[in-house]
Amino acid sequence: MRLRTTTALTALVAAALTPLTLPTAPASAAGAKYADDFNGDGYRDYASMSWNSPGGALLITFGTATGPGTKTQVIDQDSAGVPGEDEADDMWGEVRTAADFDQDGYGDLAVAARGEDVGSNEDQGAVMILWGSPTGLSGGTSVTNKAKQEFGYFANDLATGDFNGDGKPDLAAVNAGKTYVYRGPITRSGVAGSVSTLDKTGFDSTALIAGKVNGDSKTDLVIVGDTFSGGATAADAWFIKGGSTLTSGPSLQVNTKSYGGDGVIADFNKDGYGDVAIGTPAYSGYKGRVSLWYGSSTGPGTSARISQSTSGVAGTPEADDSFGWSVSAGDVNGDGYQDLAVGAYGEKIDDKEYAGGVHVFKGRASGVSGTGSQWFARNSPGVTGALDTDDMFGSTVRLRDTDRDGYADLYVAGAVGSLRLPGSPSGITTTGATPIPSDLIEGFLQ
Repeated sequence: MRLRTTTALTALVAAALTPLTLPTAPASAAGAKYADDFNGDGYRDYASMSWNSPGGALLITFGTATGPGTKTQVIDQDSAGVPGEDEADDMWGEVRTAADFDQDGYGDLAVAARGEDVGSNEDQGAVMILWGSPTGLSGGTSVTNKAKQEFGYFANDLATGDFNGDGKPDLAAVNAGKTYVYRGPITRSGVAGSVSTLDKTGFDSTALIAGKVNGDSKTDLVIVGDTFSGGATAADAWFIKGGSTLTSGPSLQVNTKSYGGDGVIADFNKDGYGDVAIGTPAYSGYKGRVSLWYGSSTGPGTSARISQSTSGVAGTPEADDSFGWSVSAGDVNGDGYQDLAVGAYGEKIDDKEYAGGVHVFKGRASGVSGTGSQWFARNSPGVTGALDTDDMFGSTVRLRDTDRDGYADLYVAGAVGSLRLPGSPSGITTTGATPIPSDLIEGFLQ
């Protein structure tokens, strides 16, 4: 099988590269309960990119007590108060992350226009904060670019968290291969705090994962990037400990060649420390795998790998399966352990190339393994939609308890149709499976 580069896949790539954050954690006592509650009504909202505008637009779907509702908002760079203007190829909205930056009780959205041309600098990129309000997102403020250059693509990725523990949300951004951390407060007047540069020789940042790994009150940062040494390339995850001074920690190789992938931080073994799960779909000719890096009081330590060659995991590793293209965490069976969903959108089923599917791995005291894992594809009993070539089922996966019954539900994007599969005491079930618009799944900010 070959790696597809069709228009449909391009759109799904954008969805899968959406930065993974932890918006359920309150920014502070005065901030919004949910960082992605843009209208302050107590329900999480959904921000997905669309190409209804030449440079990109955002479709905001407002949440309800049972999940996504029918009230929506469309915003682009021609909207009132939004910096810049809508121009072709800006890629505005493709990368985004949420926090209540000004701590007014409404979630705000950091949005990148990676392809923004600034002066004579082609694709220099731009980042702005869109401000929450009772009616949704309204107006915006530019974030200063600390590495203005052609093809810098500010920001190739974004993440939020209280990295220095002062109670104010901060913003991390990848810019021209380096990571910059903008310390709060961040208000409509701009970034008031200092800016730190995170970089090291032979390392180019590509993706950011924020969360609490060592159990203290500060948000930690895992930077995924390409490494270069002696003519050889690989991909590493680099741990940065949060604190008044951001401290460089250990690294873990996640791919033997370049292209690392993205990930999530969650407590899979319920020991009180966040564990890092990083999908590397490009591993071994796009067979793919996921690296698990378990947290401790001193940061990430013990590591493990999981793939389709792991005992108990359905299928076998094949070129272009892209296992790990999309990952998500949530407690699907209500046992207190975070579980892990992993998409393999390139899986060939019968004679259908790129039919795709998704694995669900259960968290337990010993960590994530193939034991008791679940597999869902179009030919699974109860999964609706015809098994078809280029469906790419599993191109985006999300776990979230949208109906508030105590079990995270599995949301899976596919070209033939996207689905919600409910969580239950026994795990994910196809009983009660319901269709859902694909753009809503892309709009889940983890």
